[in-house]
Amino acid sequence: MTKREKIKQSLLAKVPRGAINQFLSRDKASISVLFLACIVGVLAGLVGSYFEIAVHFISETRTDWLKDEITNFVPLWFAAFVISAILAFIGYFLVHRFAPEASGSGIPEIEGAMDNMRPVRWWRVLPIKFFGGLGALGSGMVLGREGPTVQMGGNIGRMVTDIFRLKDDDSRHTLLASGAAGGLAAAFNAPLAGILFVVEEMRPQFRYSLISIKAVIISAISANIVFRYINGQSAVITMPQYHPPELSALWLFLLLGVLFGVFGVIFNKLITLAQDMFVAIHKNDTKRYLLTGTLLGGSFGILLLYVPELTGGGIGIIPDITNGGYSANILLVLFLGRVITTLLCFGSGAPGGIFAPMLALGTLFGYAFGLTFTALFPELNMAPGMFAIAGMGALFAATVRAPITGILLVIEMTNNYYLILPLIITCLGAVIVAQLLGGQPIYSQLLNRTLKNEKLRQQDLPQ
Repeated sequence: MTKREKIKQSLLAKVPRGAINQFLSRDKASISVLFLACIVGVLAGLVGSYFEIAVHFISETRTDWLKDEITNFVPLWFAAFVISAILAFIGYFLVHRFAPEASGSGIPEIEGAMDNMRPVRWWRVLPIKFFGGLGALGSGMVLGREGPTVQMGGNIGRMVTDIFRLKDDDSRHTLLASGAAGGLAAAFNAPLAGILFVVEEMRPQFRYSLISIKAVIISAISANIVFRYINGQSAVITMPQYHPPELSALWLFLLLGVLFGVFGVIFNKLITLAQDMFVAIHKNDTKRYLLTGTLLGGSFGILLLYVPELTGGGIGIIPDITNGGYSANILLVLFLGRVITTLLCFGSGAPGGIFAPMLALGTLFGYAFGLTFTALFPELNMAPGMFAIAGMGALFAATVRAPITGILLVIEMTNNYYLILPLIITCLGAVIVAQLLGGQPIYSQLLNRTLKNEKLRQQDLPQ
């Protein structure tokens, strides 16, 4: 035995065998969590991809089908109302009857679950959110599929932990967060945004560790690979590619951020008011709740025929806006109209998110801002579409209070990497102004409201 081997053997002899076994056990546990995170990401990618395909199929084919097959028997507007009302009824009924936590975006529910304040009943939420969301979004209501995909991803994370019988609380928490990251990565074809959303927006709930960060990254990558395999690798939004603006024009992006910071605070308060308004209307009575939602959904069926710009999640109209098809006045009218329709749909408790509607609002106001100021300062040689992209990130940053996520999300969705500097300036300005005005992040606000209502409901129950 050489001298080096003797030294190594003596050092190993001083280390307790239990410590070695504990280290090896912990290392194996870490590897197993990462492997399960990969499974979670793959499943989240599959669910998110096929949820998008299903929503797209219903949204794109329903109007043509109505015109080709139904108009021979009944008026088109009546058929559109009935079909959308039925689709909306399916969404509202499934949520109200089987899984109330599947209403709305679902992201606050995941944040509450990460703090052990909300249950994760994946066996209910997964089918209800998928088919209920399909009904609500297919009716033409102004809702996004991204929040539902995040909630379904988180529930897939909990499903995997239950199937493999993981008892460790940190591992269960990690896979729940990983599922949320995978869901967002699949929804937007944006893996970096999926990772940052969990790390930044969910920072009060997320338990930072080397293993949890790795798991979130692996899940987001796996989900995005699945999404790209099914849907292709193109950016979600097809837009012109812009060059960086002149440095002398950057103050305009800061001004845009300030305006969105003010609007973001107002918008978050309006969402709560809209939710309270619908509660006052249906008073938690099942029949009134379903009737209200069904009539609302049917109304959007008619809107979908005659004013389609005011319906749907909004991702589809962003390329039309940035291609210059609207004047500044029309854009501002559409902006105000979509503010109202967004509040009506999201405030009603339908199973749908607010991500995409916010991006559409940011695009509308940002492009109108760009048209106005490019006309006032033609010497700066700017494209209005630059401000549309900045507006997307700014409204997201002001309402969600996650500027880095907003920056990366918009860059990945539009493939406009040259606009990173104006995006940073706009998003930072929006967040600072929103904080100075005392606004609360939208998902924290919604979670607090849910917890408060749940506490009041339990107090009203007979002892």
